[in-house]
Amino acid sequence: MTARGTETGPRTAENGSAAVPEEATEPPVWNERDDDRTAETLRWLRAKRRDHQRQRRRDRAVLAYCVVLAVLGYGSGYAYRFLRSLKIGADHGSLGADLQRSLPAAFVAGTLALAVLAARDALWRGPVVVSGPSAGWLLAQPVRRGAVLRPAFRRSAVLVVAAGALAALAAAVVLRVTGRASFGGALAATLPAAVCLPLLAVSLGMAVERRPWSARCVRRLTAPAVLLLALAAGQAALAWSGHRWAPLEQAELWSGPWGWAAQPVVAVTGGQAPGWPVALALLAAGTAFAVVSAHRDAAHVPNAQLRGRAATASAVTSGVFALELRAAKLAVLEAGGDAPKRRVTLPPPPHRSLVVVWRDLLALLRMPGRLGRAVVWTAAAGAAAGLGAGPVGERRVLGLAVGLLCGYAAVGALAEPARLETDDARRAAWSPFRLRTLMLHHAIVPAVLGALLGLLAAVPYALAGAGWALLLMPLCAGPFAAAAVFGACRGPARTDLLFVGGATPMGGPGPFLFAAWYAAGPLVSVTGLTLVLNTALTHGPDARSVLHMALMAALLTAGLLFFAARSADRLVRH
Repeated sequence: MTARGTETGPRTAENGSAAVPEEATEPPVWNERDDDRTAETLRWLRAKRRDHQRQRRRDRAVLAYCVVLAVLGYGSGYAYRFLRSLKIGADHGSLGADLQRSLPAAFVAGTLALAVLAARDALWRGPVVVSGPSAGWLLAQPVRRGAVLRPAFRRSAVLVVAAGALAALAAAVVLRVTGRASFGGALAATLPAAVCLPLLAVSLGMAVERRPWSARCVRRLTAPAVLLLALAAGQAALAWSGHRWAPLEQAELWSGPWGWAAQPVVAVTGGQAPGWPVALALLAAGTAFAVVSAHRDAAHVPNAQLRGRAATASAVTSGVFALELRAAKLAVLEAGGDAPKRRVTLPPPPHRSLVVVWRDLLALLRMPGRLGRAVVWTAAAGAAAGLGAGPVGERRVLGLAVGLLCGYAAVGALAEPARLETDDARRAAWSPFRLRTLMLHHAIVPAVLGALLGLLAAVPYALAGAGWALLLMPLCAGPFAAAAVFGACRGPARTDLLFVGGATPMGGPGPFLFAAWYAAGPLVSVTGLTLVLNTALTHGPDARSVLHMALMAALLTAGLLFFAARSADRLVRH
């Protein structure tokens, strides 16, 4: 016989049927219909945050005042000149026709750029970002998630639409100045694109943030998307110069939102877009569907996603305000999951003096995205250098400066191992060398690979008859690699430089000194190479100019590596 207090089987009802366990009949912990405390919780939270929100509004007002003051102080002269040239009807030559020809491809490139930025942004931030206390405490209360999360999505949508409206206003002014359309007509034609395309980008970011598995797809598809973006930019550049392919442009105008948004602008500027009302209706319908779906998804973002994004956003904000941009970048990369995935091996080096080169090559093979970024920046540098080959002095200098900055970005993408070593000097304990020698070895792979990429970028110019490019372009890799290593050894941000010098009505020199210290490597290398290349192109490239270029590259490389070694010693002492 079993005692009553030790019964283990299910209890039966009086009629002998099995009774439902007590645990199954208990009411749920929280039911949205019967125990909704959303209004009460948010009301209490607003009362507690009232003083904090008041201080935040004051801070934002001060920031807005400073921005407006800077814009008026530094931009009023340019605005006056622009308005005066608009008043007197300045002749802009064929600029309007060039713009009209490049519109279809330009809209494709712009839409792809928005999509890539929105998807990559959603890997670490996304349209819905709440504070850490909200993610950790507020969402644990008996409140509706939609009431907490959907306002954040609506704020993001309003901000991107405001930015798009400003872009539409600027585009309308450009079309009016170039004589392609009236201001009212141009503004009405560009507003659909300025409103719908940013909203579609926000909706894409919401889809990526809502579904954690989509992050893997975004990382995998980023490289093909960037390739398509480069092709669209190349098509826009060819169309600008008069080389168009009408069948491709017509296909682009009906291939998706990018083409639908472009059709009203093409029509108002005198192009062929007879079906633009239909395209506009398709764009509006697609945008409405995407926004409604994203608004519904905003209430279902997992808590783990929200907590991770809140922590990353806090780290990025702290890094930016402390002027530690490297720390902010590392926080973004860590949240985006850009860790190496490929397990590639290389034969060990024959001598220990090559161990740093071996490790750098191995790291590059295990994370080929760095090489891909270097290739993209090299292509951009080669395209910008085409402007530097022109006869106009100002245009040549601008093209050279932009091309050299892109070249520095290409070589700098290959110098990431040096930055990883100096993020924490203790990581260099594996090396048989001192830190200064280790940093010098880290410049070898970026310099060699950068020279090879420069040689490839010079091939089109050599085929066009500018054989000097085969010698001049690879010579830029050495100073860029030294500048990247010097930047890696820069150390903590010298915020004390912000307060150096006396105050003047136009501000103090502190911010400029800090910017010069922070960008000393690329500033010195790009400025020196621009001066030499500009002189060479002015008098015609020859053996003498190539020799001057080689000497300048050697001096810049030696000087930057010398200061990099000194900075590495300073890091060890501190």
